[in-house]
Amino acid sequence: MIVIEEQDPELYALVQERNLIRQYDLLVNCVEIGLKQGHTSFDKYTLWALNHAAVANISQFGGRFREEPIYVGNHIPPPYMQVPELMDRFISFLHENWFSMSPTALAAYGLWRMLWIHPFIEGNGRTARAVCYYLLCARSGMLLPGRKIVPERIRENRQPYYAALRAADRAWAEGNLDCSELENYLAGLLMAQLSDTA
Repeated sequence: MIVIEEQDPELYALVQERNLIRQYDLLVNCVEIGLKQGHTSFDKYTLWALNHAAVANISQFGGRFREEPIYVGNHIPPPYMQVPELMDRFISFLHENWFSMSPTALAAYGLWRMLWIHPFIEGNGRTARAVCYYLLCARSGMLLPGRKIVPERIRENRQPYYAALRAADRAWAEGNLDCSELENYLAGLLMAQLSDTA
């Protein structure tokens, strides 16, 4: 059972908003489990669950990696045959660099890399932003306080977000891993979140 945006935009928007609420509830569970069980508890099953929650009733392929080509504006993600290995490498990178990277650096990498791979048919942005927030919280050792969380702040003003992603893409195309612009952007959003607790 799915709602198609072109057929019923109002219902589609309502379902999408409700999905974000459910995804956040699931994300809180994931953070709490990650804090108890350690950094290696984050895995592809977590990603599948977060994606499924984000796209329930708006996509029939939620919660599993894509098995077809996909195009995103000017970005052409890797061929679908490479997705499982790229995602294994992505998760391994997070595990291996957990203690050597700051929370914002790890979150910036997670956000950029998920979007670069684009492992799902639908809901990649919502899932990547959830992963970003998971990494910020779990790496910081707590569910971070604040009335409006980082993913919501990204959704409110996407232009700096897109610019920072493009900067990381350009660095990668030149053979470098550099998410510093995205890290600085996230650090600013996180500071705003933490100062907005009243």
